Amino acid sequence: MTWSDMEPLLEQACWDTLYMVGWSALIAVVGGLPLGVLLVLTDRGGVLQNVVVNKVIGQIVNIARSMPFIILMVALISFTRLIVGTTIGPEAAIVPLAIGAIPFYARLVETSVREVDGGLVEAVQSMGGSTWTIVRKVLLPESLPALISSATTTIVALIGYSAMAGTVGAGGLGDLAVRYGYQRFETELMWITVAILAVVISVIQFVGDLAARGLSHRGRSSVAPRLVLLRGRAPRAGEPAAAPAARETGPAEIESVEPTKVP
Repeated sequence: MTWSDMEPLLEQACWDTLYMVGWSALIAVVGGLPLGVLLVLTDRGGVLQNVVVNKVIGQIVNIARSMPFIILMVALISFTRLIVGTTIGPEAAIVPLAIGAIPFYARLVETSVREVDGGLVEAVQSMGGSTWTIVRKVLLPESLPALISSATTTIVALIGYSAMAGTVGAGGLGDLAVRYGYQRFETELMWITVAILAVVISVIQFVGDLAARGLSHRGRSSVAPRLVLLRGRAPRAGEPAAAPAARETGPAEIESVEPTKVP
């Protein structure tokens, strides 16, 4: 097979893979983010502590995560047909890809949000902040770099899932590698497909790591202003600064002061 024959096949396969992974990643983030935050809020000691709800959600997430993706695709055939009207093609693959990625990302979100300093949450609670304020002003901003890294990990996993989805008629690079590289013994095309997947994953990982590092540096530089807001209002321009606290005099300093001579 010449390059002129492989080029249109590779181009269509790349677009199919990006289409499947892009939409399923978006759905996974939209569905997994609130699910992971809810797991933290309803846990013991959480703002919305509810052990029963936490255990139920946790078990559902664990069962969904433990199921191999190829089995999940087969189990969701009827549901996929109900949603998109077909069980083959990139559109049909989005359904099992998204359902498989939501619990995966939810657990990563849970781990990321648990790393937020509990002192900030307590400070907002002491000032009368609501649960939504805690989530919006503390939990999500403080864990944003970790959430970006978790999303990157999820996208990379979805690329691998999409290759498996290609074996059952979803299209994409996985389908191309199996149909031509394995079934038709087009080894050259198969290795080109592998190289494209490696490049795509490397680029996604690089961009995700770069974004996470940038947000992490910006978050550290804004810690002081947040602490000032939590402790009290900063003085405005033209207002005198608060007087420094009186320094206590230590015993050594007391002894070094000469007594005043009385004439």
